[in-house]
Amino acid sequence: MLYHAIELHKALLTPAVELASATSSLLLHPRNPLGHTVVGRTIAANHELFARIHRRYPKPVFGINAIGAGEQHRAVREEVVAIRPFCTLRRLRKESASRAPRILIVAPLSGHFATLLRDTVRTFLQDFEVYVTDWTDAKLVPLAQGPFHLHDYIEYVREFLSMLGPDTQVLAVCQPTVPVLAAVSLMAEEDHPCTPRTLTLMAGPIDTRLQPTEVNRFALSKPLSWFERQLIFRVPLTYPGFRRKVYPGFLQHASFIAMNPDRHWKAHQEFYLDVVRGRQAKAQAHRTFYDEYNAVLDLAAEYYLDTLKVVFQDCLLPRRMMTVRGQLVRPELIRNTALLTIEGAQDDVVGIGQTQAAQALCRALPDSLRKHILVENVGHYGVFSGGRFREQIYPQIRDFIRCHARSEALDGSALPAHAAD
Repeated sequence: MLYHAIELHKALLTPAVELASATSSLLLHPRNPLGHTVVGRTIAANHELFARIHRRYPKPVFGINAIGAGEQHRAVREEVVAIRPFCTLRRLRKESASRAPRILIVAPLSGHFATLLRDTVRTFLQDFEVYVTDWTDAKLVPLAQGPFHLHDYIEYVREFLSMLGPDTQVLAVCQPTVPVLAAVSLMAEEDHPCTPRTLTLMAGPIDTRLQPTEVNRFALSKPLSWFERQLIFRVPLTYPGFRRKVYPGFLQHASFIAMNPDRHWKAHQEFYLDVVRGRQAKAQAHRTFYDEYNAVLDLAAEYYLDTLKVVFQDCLLPRRMMTVRGQLVRPELIRNTALLTIEGAQDDVVGIGQTQAAQALCRALPDSLRKHILVENVGHYGVFSGGRFREQIYPQIRDFIRCHARSEALDGSALPAHAAD
């Protein structure tokens, strides 16, 4: 009933939210003289803060239309490559005369949309043709499409890699590091021709027994049955996924806020004061960040509970006990895929060593095919976005891939059939 109560609450507040939003926009319009007074801006700040707290945040778009400047300016085209019930595979590439090497970026399915990696995607577009997994909000998937388990996630990754063809590089950010490592392990065991040449794992929970964080401790604090009883709800009638069991986005958002409540409270206080004082640039930066941060999706209940048990409670992958449809996942069989692991020293979501654990699991790899990077003064989100990522981390990823990928992949040859214009 909680999900239904939240939906009713938002529906009842919609007229007030729309009115508050319109009032704020009117007062802050450049041609409105009241917007140039402290009184006008104070009224606008009150209305906008109310609207932003209670509004619905739609799914964002990547909105990357171009990269570079001057002679280096290139238009970017976004295309849908494949559509599955729980995921859309998108391709973004810059318009240029020469082809770029392909990389599949597997976005997290842990609350936020794939656009959380907008900075990651934009940065990689400098040198790569980027494919990204755009996960579907589970409340929009009709019940007739069936369940979505962790092993279905792994099968999606394998299918996309097979579709993109040989010499596609793969990168996983946070949550997907476990399923992506599992997918590559299974492909390596089969000697699959589309097994990626490089695998980059960034700030992911490969082994949550190492340096556990509050996220890890909470996952162990209750039995799986508690999470199922307290956090799983059925989708209300107003959505296509009516009656589907999900871990709702609003609960995930509440948990995100609860991790750093003081930081978010301070951010909203500063936003209010920025509007009152007419600091438009700073206020707009707040809007941009929280429009993305507050947009959340529902997770299929099966996938959420599988991940909780396999990754956080039982730690099956580092214990070499993880199976996919009855097949044991064996990272030690990866012999030709170069492995890069990256961690942030100030990461409060994934503890130091949890991602590096993949290096020990892939024990058959020679030292020449492995590398680990620990970045000082970087938190969880800083590993894959922001100035430190663009200037310090990305160049190392790019150089690692260039060193280990096949030469024909780097000049853009051997493209998959669907990529031909």
